Amino acid sequence: MRKIDMSKEPCSECGGRLEREHIVQEFEREGVKVKLSGIAALVCTDCGEIYFQPGGADKVSAAANSLFSLAVVEKQHKRSLTAQVMLGSGLEI
Repeated sequence: MRKIDMSKEPCSECGGRLEREHIVQEFEREGVKVKLSGIAALVCTDCGEIYFQPGGADKVSAAANSLFSLAVVEKQHKRSLTAQVMLGSGLEI
C-alpha cells in the first residue's frame, strides 16, 4: 500500500498549501475546559483548515474525553486541564 504525502495535496476547502505544524486544540464541555498542545497536523496556510493523519482526529477526541473524565473524577469543574503531546523525532504526518 502506497503512503500518500498529504502535505503535497491542496486544501480541500480553498485549494491552499498545507504545512506541517504542531497545534493547540481547546475543548469545552459543561463549563469544563481542556486544552491539548503539541498535536501534529497539517494546516492550510490560507484558510487555516486542519488535517490530521488517518485516525488522528479520533485519537485527539479520545484524549480530550479522557481529560474531561479526569476533571469530573478530580472535581476540577471550575478549572482548565491542559495536556501536552511530546513527539519522538521519527514521527511523521
